[in-house]
Amino acid sequence: MSDRPQEVDTFRISPLIRGTLLSLYAALTIPLPFLAEFTQAPVPANWLWVGLGLGAIALYGALSERVVVDGQGVQVTYPAWVPQLFRKGWQVAWEEIAALKPRSTGQGGLVYYFVTKSGEGFLLPMRIVGFSRFVRRVQAETGIDTTDVKPLSQPWMYIILFGFTVLLLLIDAWTIGVAIGGQ
Repeated sequence: MSDRPQEVDTFRISPLIRGTLLSLYAALTIPLPFLAEFTQAPVPANWLWVGLGLGAIALYGALSERVVVDGQGVQVTYPAWVPQLFRKGWQVAWEEIAALKPRSTGQGGLVYYFVTKSGEGFLLPMRIVGFSRFVRRVQAETGIDTTDVKPLSQPWMYIILFGFTVLLLLIDAWTIGVAIGGQ
């Protein structure tokens, strides 16, 4: 634990990740109401628009996560407009953190959990801007070695996903054009 005055740092989800995931959501869902109308599906297109709008709001809320770090501990929080029913944040004091434990994911990646003295686990936020600065701060505050802790995914992965999403959006534009022109 350092003796210097502690400043408050706020880390947000990377704009690259947020933009890519929101764009992918749009690419996968926007054609649905047009296709429902074109195929005369039993679900009205207006209902689909409402559902897609609510889904976009929910996704944006989930991607609005903030990690706040200060001299007391680390906290994951969401804006006030995101209902706690959907996204519960968490808070843990530095002195309660006993370890940082790695766990492998089903896809072969590695995530880390803060493990408290009472045995509770809190997922280390890994898709934030300033991740290296964040883990340096964790190391400074807890004394836990974080030199091997790396982000779950590298920016190039999201750049490739964004490129494919743009291609999908172009195909969507063509599909919507055909659906509208075919009526």
